[in-house]
Amino acid sequence: METRDEGRSPRWLLTAWGATRLLLLLFVLKVLVFPGPDVTSDVSVIYRGWCEILRTGTFPLDDVTWQYPPAAAFAVLSPGLLPFLTYATAFFVLACAVDLAVLALLRHAGRGAGRSPRGAWVWVVGVPLLGPTVYARYDVMVTAVAVAALLAAGRHPRVAGALAALGALLKVWPALVLLGMRGRGPWVGAAVSGAGLAALFAVTMPGAFAFLTFQSERGTEVESLGALVFHVARHFGWQGEVLLNYGSVEFLGPYVGAVSTVALVLSALGFGWLLLWRLRAARFAAHTAADAAFVAVLVFTVTSRVISPQYMVWLVGLAAVCRCYRATRMRVPAALVLAATPVTALEFPVLFADVVASTPLGIALLVVRNGLLVAATLIGARALWHGTRRRTPAARSERLTTPRPTDTPAVAP
Repeated sequence: METRDEGRSPRWLLTAWGATRLLLLLFVLKVLVFPGPDVTSDVSVIYRGWCEILRTGTFPLDDVTWQYPPAAAFAVLSPGLLPFLTYATAFFVLACAVDLAVLALLRHAGRGAGRSPRGAWVWVVGVPLLGPTVYARYDVMVTAVAVAALLAAGRHPRVAGALAALGALLKVWPALVLLGMRGRGPWVGAAVSGAGLAALFAVTMPGAFAFLTFQSERGTEVESLGALVFHVARHFGWQGEVLLNYGSVEFLGPYVGAVSTVALVLSALGFGWLLLWRLRAARFAAHTAADAAFVAVLVFTVTSRVISPQYMVWLVGLAAVCRCYRATRMRVPAALVLAATPVTALEFPVLFADVVASTPLGIALLVVRNGLLVAATLIGARALWHGTRRRTPAARSERLTTPRPTDTPAVAP
């Protein structure tokens, strides 16, 4: 029976992946219409415009919406690999191909003792729940690099470090996957590869790190946790406004700066806690690196001034890696993230007008989605802390003296 189930599982997995990804492609290619604003304009207009500038050998320095590290140029230029297709179509096809590569990595990682195929299923189910936004942003490519880094950590630590560095130069957050990796290998690999690639960009292309200035000037985006303050305040006479600012829809007006500062403080406190965890962690298992990366990115997400829908792609990918390990402590947080994905698709793009207008429905969607993410963060952080702390002598003694079910003497019939 087990052999038949194992043989059937890949077929069901590929069938589910193929059916859901075909639907995503039909949406981004506009064969089918997805409710809400067009999410593909970022690719067909913004990315394509950046691509034309990047081909001249410089970054888009006059465009404040360029808020990405220099290796993002690889993703923006990647449709050139398929010159027989239009820019947007090539981008969507490549995004789908990368999606399949992630599935292959997770499927391979889920085989063997102590592993589980559920990680691959988390990816297959979670990605389409986010809607066509997944293929209309380059975050699926960044997530693929982060997933590969985590899965390489056990046997190829320097490769894992190099991949983490590449990911960080694509979109910063993959640097967090280093947090739970043991030994010097990943850090050496990251330092050498990251420094080399950064120096190459700095020397060959002007404005490689201009994104740092653009990022620092962002405000509170309407989908973030802090934005809930202003969504509610608008119903009590708050005089601010909602405008497109630095490439996202943000609140502008009284007290926005204060809320943004609070978000930055919370991020600093969150990363301080992560550093404390790393210094005090005493027990590392095969799944610890994935668990730590998942929690770290959750902390980054919920305390950020911006929670764009594509951030959920990162969390789904890391949740999938965690679920490749049977012993992971992230089962509940991963389930909460999966529950948050369809709510995210509802708040953007389906009902984004309600979010922007701060209607009761729009606020309710944000409360549910952000509440699920906060709960996942708190539960995941607690599980990570207790799962890696050093056992006290009393706890070890109790564990050794407590009989297991298999140790209990059988009662004679």
